[in-house]
Amino acid sequence: MASVFGIYTVNAPAQEHDIMVVANIDNQTVKLDKVDIRNLFMGNASDVVLEPVSLPPQTLARAVFNTKIIGLTESRIQSYWSQMRFSGRSRPPREISAVDELISYVSSHKDTVAFVPASADIPAHLTVVYSTAKM
Repeated sequence: MASVFGIYTVNAPAQEHDIMVVANIDNQTVKLDKVDIRNLFMGNASDVVLEPVSLPPQTLARAVFNTKIIGLTESRIQSYWSQMRFSGRSRPPREISAVDELISYVSSHKDTVAFVPASADIPAHLTVVYSTAKM
């Protein structure tokens, strides 16, 4: 399946064009909607109090996340965060360079949330709070 996400053009299985949002939370029945997740990752007010953690801009999972959840290009997101930092209002999510490191970080830090490719192996103690994959 060929698809374009921002500057990325790829031939990959459909599952690689889906992401899961996973959290290290006590209540494993929690599900979030797209607006909740967008608010968390864009530093907006939310009823959900979780620390977002992200993959870096050059990853396919981030391009998919930006397209399907945030609805903005990477350059628009970077511009937004520049304004937020300059005004002192908010800081972007911490970035971790690899999926396995990201999962390890979330696994060891309570009340964190991150997006990962739908094909990633998720430890049982983490909760999938949102997925773009058809279940």
